[in-house]
Amino acid sequence: MKIADKWIGCGYPVRLVLRIVGVSHATYYWRKRHVLKGPARRGGRPRPGFVITRDGLPVSDDSVKDLLRSAIDGDGYPYGYHKLTHWLRREHGLVINKKRVYRLCQEMDILLPRRCRQRRVTRRISCNREVVAVNQVWETDVKYGYISGERRFFFVQVILDVADRMVIDYHIGLTCTAEQAAQTLACALERRKDKLGEQRPVVRTDNGPQFTSKEWQATCDRYGVEYEYIPVHTPNKNAHVEAFHAILQDECLARHEFRTFAEAYMTVVAFIDYYNNRRIHGRLGYRSPTEYHVAITRDREIPAPIKL
Repeated sequence: MKIADKWIGCGYPVRLVLRIVGVSHATYYWRKRHVLKGPARRGGRPRPGFVITRDGLPVSDDSVKDLLRSAIDGDGYPYGYHKLTHWLRREHGLVINKKRVYRLCQEMDILLPRRCRQRRVTRRISCNREVVAVNQVWETDVKYGYISGERRFFFVQVILDVADRMVIDYHIGLTCTAEQAAQTLACALERRKDKLGEQRPVVRTDNGPQFTSKEWQATCDRYGVEYEYIPVHTPNKNAHVEAFHAILQDECLARHEFRTFAEAYMTVVAFIDYYNNRRIHGRLGYRSPTEYHVAITRDREIPAPIKL
């Protein structure tokens, strides 16, 4: 830039010199306007040192600081600058924004410490798969029902095989904790251990607290099961267990008004038995999940590929 100034000062054309030294016109004229005339002052208007009320009366920054001290000392509890801004507007009618309150609190050293954001754990997002056999992909989810006689909810968790639509195992209870969900998975693996052998299914879930817990992940790792999570707001990636929940709602829960938890438990258990062994399924060739499971495991039929 100094060479360009020297040549231009000797009378050479500005356009020619800038093209030779490779400096743009904007850079040259900006430097000439700002840097050569001394350090540029930061933009923005100067701080007035006061704020005004809704009536137009001025209140100095020192008076605002006194008000802030009174807000904190009066209740004895610390406030954040957002709440202090609303308090000044409501109680004293000040026309003030949160940026100024933040600056004044910073000068008084009364800002609350910043909250440390917890680092999000990277989850295994479900990938596209093609299911061609049983025990390849299992889906699980939690649904709740209502007990009108006791005025409380109960929970139903099922583990469903995508290939044959069979409910392998389930949990019904007044709670559905991570430990209970993990125990249900362990029971499902125990039920099919003879057919699994060394193979382990991929278990697909949503992002519910039961399935993102350390207990669930530890159980999957202990049994050598691969687990994955569907993306948020994409229930279609868990479509088969969602379809079962719709069937459970329409054909069981919506048809009964439960008086006790024992009544709800027995009704849901009976329905799952009916669903597995007697209810015909259109996508299974109008057979029950048990009949279809026997047909494809004994090589009587080749199952159609299911894309997830």
